[in-house]
Amino acid sequence: MTAAIELGRESRPERRPFGPDTRLWEDTGLITFSLTAGSAFLLQTMEPTIAAVVDEHSTFRTDPMGRAMRSLASVMMWVYGGDEALAEADRLRKMHATLNTTDAHGVKHRALSSAPWAWVLHTGVFAFTEGNKYFSSDKLTDADKEAYYQETVQLMRNFSVAPKEIPATYAEWEPWFRDQVENHLEVTNVAYDYLKVIRKIAPPKQIPRPLHPAWRALTDPVGRLQYFFTVGTTPDIVRDKLGLEWTAKDERALRVLGWFIGRAVPVLPERIRYFPIAYEARRVERDRARLRKMINLRPL
Repeated sequence: MTAAIELGRESRPERRPFGPDTRLWEDTGLITFSLTAGSAFLLQTMEPTIAAVVDEHSTFRTDPMGRAMRSLASVMMWVYGGDEALAEADRLRKMHATLNTTDAHGVKHRALSSAPWAWVLHTGVFAFTEGNKYFSSDKLTDADKEAYYQETVQLMRNFSVAPKEIPATYAEWEPWFRDQVENHLEVTNVAYDYLKVIRKIAPPKQIPRPLHPAWRALTDPVGRLQYFFTVGTTPDIVRDKLGLEWTAKDERALRVLGWFIGRAVPVLPERIRYFPIAYEARRVERDRARLRKMINLRPL
């Protein structure tokens, strides 16, 4: 079994928000985050407890756009929210404390059970490294992956993830993650429903029915692309479990698209390159740094 971080209660790292000079700060808010968010959520819907809780409590089927926007905003808060990042983690734990269910086999599931709670953040590690492989021209070294993983360990601490659920290093995380994917994830109806939802994006309730054909015309290409990215950045073993087709031609197309995206995104203006919360946090931090510089230069 993979070694996990062994820390006594008194020696656990303190919860603390993220700031500049971290990989999370630089990369989480990029618009390319959304290209692998789908595969991360797909992996979550195959974890038995998460699938059972999502099946009963989530609005992803009835309000997919709203659900996606709320999730994205929450993730941005984890990294760019400053002190409010910790409050957001506490809010999510409080909200999930009541999300319990019993499946068709009589098995009870709790959203805050330690392994499922940790799995959500572990899928983020996979999504980040997979996104870098396809959609970045700045490829990660082993040292980069380790540094990023240790930042994610801090994020897990912010979310009060049990230390027993956290492999100590990225090198230990990789085989642990493969084992989870191969031997713990299950085929679920929730996973198939999610794939349907992202492929055919339902119109928000505010859009009148006569405008639904126009909505479909606008969103069908987006849905097909999101489905393509999700399936393409999902581990082979998961595609096999779900019976998802992925050809060598598909893989070549994904790599070509990724090549262009990886070179186009870095030259976009920052306001476009980053999601709004991330952009504003970065702008405010620069303003704060300029203010500090002027304060330090003041005559005494």
